[in-house]
Formats: sequence, structure tokens, C-alpha cells
Amino acid sequence: MEVPCVRAAREDGETVRELLAERALLDHDHEITVADGRIFIPVTDDEEVSDEYTVVTHDAPARETQVMPADVLGFEPTYERLGDVVLVDEDDEGRAERIAAAVMDSALPVKTVLNRASKVTGEFRTREWDHLAGDGARTVHREYGCEFALDIAEVYFSPRLATERHRVTEKIEAGERVVDMFAGVGPFAIPAAKRGADVVAVDVNPVAIEYLRENARRNGVEDRIEAIEGDVRAVAADYENWADRLVMNLPHSADEFLDAAVRLAGDDCLVHYYDIQHESDPYGPGERAIRAAADTYEVTVETRQSVRSYAPHELNVRLDVRLRA
Repeated sequence: MEVPCVRAAREDGETVRELLAERALLDHDHEITVADGRIFIPVTDDEEVSDEYTVVTHDAPARETQVMPADVLGFEPTYERLGDVVLVDEDDEGRAERIAAAVMDSALPVKTVLNRASKVTGEFRTREWDHLAGDGARTVHREYGCEFALDIAEVYFSPRLATERHRVTEKIEAGERVVDMFAGVGPFAIPAAKRGADVVAVDVNPVAIEYLRENARRNGVEDRIEAIEGDVRAVAADYENWADRLVMNLPHSADEFLDAAVRLAGDDCLVHYYDIQHESDPYGPGERAIRAAADTYEVTVETRQSVRSYAPHELNVRLDVRLRA
């Protein structure tokens, strides 16, 4: 039967499927199909699909019924998928255990279910997890054609930010010199290198740096990434006036590293500065901090982007700021 489908490269299929699912656009009555190296994902409302995707009509067979967590529970649970690990955020221990059991009994290809047991804390921005089902927190996550091996108990990684990372990295051009100041396992650095940039990726977490190096090899970009374990403020002297682009994804405390950013910035540098602020003035504090730190540059704010709601009345935002000497 001919139905509206999002057409994507086969290697991007899981990422696109997850994003469509987040937006409640998946047509569960028809099968996802693959033809000529492309994947066709049926959608319920083609007019609601973002312009970044290509929508076509395609012959998709009716789906044979698969048991999903909601079928077992009788309600739609909230969870995130990170590779073959499912992450839930439930304060009620009994409810969390019921969701975990339903996930494991469903058709989802899952090996482990974890429940958040703490907020993100510490220098490495990690959190505690309760194992509800399965064993281990290592997985391989795929998004936009890249693979990321990681252990969610040892490193920071948010699958919710896949679209945001893609928004930034798809604008990078071959030959750019990029510094990812808080690189983690490489979700900005790897796609930047795949687009032909030369990347310096810095993180204080030694486990994250080991995964970053592994992920550079996985994605065939190890020759384009210099992975450095350490505080970027100490690294900046070695790459002074080097960067065409800086990624500062450290909300809450990126302002503490602006002196290092200014030192790293070349004569014409675009800074992606992430912040978390009250909704009454989400961009002002970051913009004022950047202008104060970069007083020897001409400072132009090119983009003010709300990324997501972080907490009641608080927004996670991005400022794209051009620094010209």
C-alpha cells in the first residue's frame, strides 16, 4: 500500500526513526522497508514532518502486530533509547520496575534498562543509575551516520541532543579547524571530522577520552582528531589563535572557560556557546559574558537558539557568536 514515508540513508535509519517517534509521527500500522540502500519509514502526518527530511510515497506492507511496552503496561511509558540500553526516569520504584519488565518483554531490541538515580554531578558530569534489568551500561549508539561506543555510567551523553548536535555539525566545512572544548565521547567532534574538519577534542574525563579515540577509529576519522585528556584552560596555550570554530557545550559553567576560548579563537572564529538560564533572560547573561571576555574582538551574535526546556522556567540555549579580530 502506498503511504507517506520519510526516506533516509540506511545508516541513518535508527536515528531518524527515534526522532520521528519522539514527535509521535511514526505510523505503526505499516512496516519500515529498505530499497536501493535507502530506508523508508512510514509516518502518520507528512505535513508535520520537519523540512530537514524527505517525504515520499512508498509501498509499505501492513505491519504484523508487535508487542510494545505500552501493550504490556496499558499506558505509554516515557523512556529514552541509547543503543540497546533503555533509560527511564521514575521516582516510583515499583513503576520503574514495571516499565523495565515491559520493555524487556516487548519487541524492542534492548539488553539493559536503567533508571536515573541522581542528577548529573561532579567534574565528569556523570550520574548514578539503578539497574532495573539486564547487566552493564556499555552500548553503541548511532545517530546521523555516526557510531558512538560509551558506558553511560562512566561518561556524560544525552541522546535527546541528537538533533541539536546535527544542527551545529552539518554547517561545518572541510578544512575548518575546530576545538571541542568539552568533547565527551565525541558527539560533536566525530561528525565534524567526518565533514572534513581538523578537530582538537579536549575532556577532563579519561574514560571519555578513551571512548573518543575508539569512536574516531570506528568512524574512520582518527587521522583528523587530536584527543587530549585535560583541562582545556591548560591546553589553550598550545593552540593559541588556532580555531575557526569552538564548541562550548558545558551549560552552567561555560563562562568560566571564556578566557581559554578567546585564547583559542583565530582571527575569525564562530563560537557555539551553550548556557542554562531563566526564561526571563535566557541569552543575556551568556552574551554579556562573551562580550566582556572577548573585548579585543568584534563580537556579533549570529544565532540565539532555544535548545530545550531544562527545568521549570529554565531553558537550555545556544548562542552562535562570531569573533573577528
